[in-house]
Amino acid sequence: MFSGSFVALITPFKDGKVDVAKLRALVEFQIANGTNGLVPCGTTGETATMTEAEDELVIGTVVEVAAGRVPVVAGAGSNDTAKAIQYTRNAQRLGANGVLVVAPYYNKPTQEGLYLHFKAIAASTDLPIVMYNIPGRTNVNMAPETIARLAQIDNIVGVKEASGNLEQIAAVVKLCGPDFDVLSGDDTLTLPILAVGGKGVISVVANIYPRPVADMCAAYLGGDVERARELYYHLFDLCKAMFIETNPIPVKTAASLMGMCSPELRLPMSPMAEGNARKLREALSTYGLLK
Repeated sequence: MFSGSFVALITPFKDGKVDVAKLRALVEFQIANGTNGLVPCGTTGETATMTEAEDELVIGTVVEVAAGRVPVVAGAGSNDTAKAIQYTRNAQRLGANGVLVVAPYYNKPTQEGLYLHFKAIAASTDLPIVMYNIPGRTNVNMAPETIARLAQIDNIVGVKEASGNLEQIAAVVKLCGPDFDVLSGDDTLTLPILAVGGKGVISVVANIYPRPVADMCAAYLGGDVERARELYYHLFDLCKAMFIETNPIPVKTAASLMGMCSPELRLPMSPMAEGNARKLREALSTYGLLK
């Protein structure tokens, strides 16, 4: 259902509020550069420090501007199952085409708790659900067997895999079969994940350099492995630069240096250390992304 290059959209802020004009421009930039889908209100979008009203503003704006040209998979996760259900219903009401739901963080549920969490959310909506496994942020890993169990539920259609464990990701693909969408959650692992049967990526680097990410996915999925590999290695150093500090600090700083939005972050996200900012500027310059 969901394949290719999806972008984990940053949320532009201005004077503490969502900068709607810049958000609209970011959506148009992505669509013009071949991005296959938009994911607002995820980790990269700083949703953890946004209000429910701000989430609705961002999702509604992205849906409106996309106007059906590409799917919108809205972030709707919470470590509180009832809140995740509410966010999912909000996304459906606003016209999203699907939701991205992160594994509960902090609570540290068992595998059975994870299963029951996602099962309850799926029962509350007919939207397609992409689960999000990112143990580095949630402190819980979704086992391949748990993901496979959940894949039996009709509207749980995929997983964004950011465990960094390629063996585990291959096991998910094997257990869940070809109709289940495994999407990379790590830009530097996109091609390896495609190689074991993944369908695409929910990308951070695509915020600033979307065309090569989209072309890499299209090339691989279209059978041109050599072209995909060429683009993968072309992107590699820039992908690494996006994680020299905690995401989304580098990518939002990069977007600001490129004139796409302000560098404004919400605490506890803080401005980049000068040494890392210098490395980031050098990387952007190498890729010809600075004016």
